[in-house]
Amino acid sequence: MPGLAAATNASGSAPLLGIGQVLARLQPEFPDLTPSKLRFLEEQQLVFPARTAAGYRKFSTADVERITLVLSMQRDHYLPLKVIRAHLEAIDAGDTPALPGATDARGFLGARRLSRDELIATAKAPRGLLDDAVAMSLMTSAEPYDDEDLRVLESLVALRDVGIEPRHLRSLRAAAEREAALIERAIAPSRRSDAAGRARVSEHAAELAARLECVRAEVVRATLAKLVR
Repeated sequence: MPGLAAATNASGSAPLLGIGQVLARLQPEFPDLTPSKLRFLEEQQLVFPARTAAGYRKFSTADVERITLVLSMQRDHYLPLKVIRAHLEAIDAGDTPALPGATDARGFLGARRLSRDELIATAKAPRGLLDDAVAMSLMTSAEPYDDEDLRVLESLVALRDVGIEPRHLRSLRAAAEREAALIERAIAPSRRSDAAGRARVSEHAAELAARLECVRAEVVRATLAKLVR
């Protein structure tokens, strides 16, 4: 860890910061920021800190500015992580997108708004596939559709190519409803009526959903590993 900081100083750049130093800088403005929150932002691919040989996270000045932007967009605009991620990806690609000012993904100026026909054409999906996905409650029939809807339909196209149809995924909806019920019980004690409180509860729910997704992915990976031995 010292070696990495020394090398950074020798190059003339600002020294990299550990998690504790980042918290010291940002907690006065964002008192709810914790080490687990920083790790969560990395897991969600919103920030990409360097790692020392021992595995410690090290944050550059640009990383700290990026974290500040993410936290500000959550606090001031109540934006979901997928909207913030899309905004950052546009910046990383060299664009200068307008700062999202809406409270949901469909109001994000940088997000696509697709009609049903545009969604089907962009995903290169058979028209009946979207109908089947809606019938199985895997997708909604409401227009306009956004990038998340597009990713889901593209995934369904890929699954269909190997013989996995929407009807085979009926259990996913039931599992999702059970997980949503778990999250609802977990966040119930911290619900508040003011907008800032609702935003924090919504973000907490998103974090819990991501944790459940991580566990689910590991369970599937472990199960598949047994099958291919």
